[in-house]
Amino acid sequence: MDATAPGYAEYLTMADLRLLARAAGLSDRATAVLAGDPALIEGLLADPRVFEAVFGPSDEVVFVSPFLAFGVAVHRAVADLAGMDYLPERSGPRQKIPVFDTPELRDFLGSAQRRLFLAELLTSFTRVASGRYRAGRSRTRRFSELDPVRLAGLLDVAPEDSRPGIYRRLGDVSLFLAGVFPDYSARHALGPVDVSRLLRSARVPAGDRDGLAGAPALDLLEYLGARWYRAALATAPVRTATLDVVGDVAGRFHQARRVLNHVADRYLSGSAGQWFPRLGAS
Repeated sequence: MDATAPGYAEYLTMADLRLLARAAGLSDRATAVLAGDPALIEGLLADPRVFEAVFGPSDEVVFVSPFLAFGVAVHRAVADLAGMDYLPERSGPRQKIPVFDTPELRDFLGSAQRRLFLAELLTSFTRVASGRYRAGRSRTRRFSELDPVRLAGLLDVAPEDSRPGIYRRLGDVSLFLAGVFPDYSARHALGPVDVSRLLRSARVPAGDRDGLAGAPALDLLEYLGARWYRAALATAPVRTATLDVVGDVAGRFHQARRVLNHVADRYLSGSAGQWFPRLGAS
């Protein structure tokens, strides 16, 4: 665990804190203590008893926030990968091959800030913003946070100070789609016109675009997502600790995607629809 644990308490409800305390066999008084002890909270997120309370079979309905569920799943992945030599990787429709990259994935999850980043990312997509914006005097266009093409259109009309946030969200949606819904992303590959628009929005040099136009969907999402994260960092007027993590993940985007593939396959598969909006809806 990192010397400075991130502030998980601000994301957890009192019901979450009570569940953590009960699962770990702590007294009711410990709930108040937990709220002020981020290191203790993170330790409990990795506790097998907490995992069983959230994901194990139970005769009782367990009410937890999305953040707690995702935080527990991400921390469980740390334990999973400690005993694994490889993870399957998609090589085509319904096809997987073993890839021996678990040391890199363990290294990615070795950072408390990156673990928090993944839990925050997943939680942020349980509610997705969508709407319309004006593009010209008489035209309106739709946007959705689950549609990178439409979301990228906001860059054409947004004021300069809003663009870092849009770049950040474009990176987020790339990682989310490639990590949680890779099969959907591969089946619904973007057409050449949309790919061209996205490459321009990611500030890819014109000379490099032709070589990327026919890239596999997951490879393209990884490339674009990392570019968008770096664009968020480059255009932000102030460098913050949060943006530092975004920049860190930009350099480890492939590992972040692979970790999310594992989390989604192992702990969200079949129940993803209970947490996230239906893909394709806008």
